[in-house]
Amino acid sequence: MKVACCRQRRRYKNGFTLIEILVVLAIIGLLAGLIGPQVMKQFSSSKPKTARLQIEGLVSALDLYRLDTGHYPSAGQGLNALIQQPANEQNWNGPYLRKSHIPKDPWNAEYKYIYPSQKAELEVFSYGADGSSGGEGDNRDINSWE
Repeated sequence: MKVACCRQRRRYKNGFTLIEILVVLAIIGLLAGLIGPQVMKQFSSSKPKTARLQIEGLVSALDLYRLDTGHYPSAGQGLNALIQQPANEQNWNGPYLRKSHIPKDPWNAEYKYIYPSQKAELEVFSYGADGSSGGEGDNRDINSWE
């Protein structure tokens, strides 16, 4: 009889109790509650940062275009003048971007280009997540002149 009794005790010692499992789940829940919002905050701020970096790259490419040709592309030529030589441009020395296409903003919309501009020498901008002028947070416009 002693042998059967000891085997039963050993069987209970090999596993976790319900209380131990609940304590571990509570700790994991607390960590997720504290860390989760910080991680989501970083994800939400990455798209505006990406857009700002892309705009800076486009403005740099436009500056190189101006150095070669003596002027920025017209609004009609747009940003495509950075990758394809305009018909009437003799001193074009492009393409001015590494890729063979103009990047889209992080919300999959085309960047806007205005030249000449009243706000700055030229404008390259994105309307943000909402796709319309103005807004706050992810909906805020990202531009080259601020």
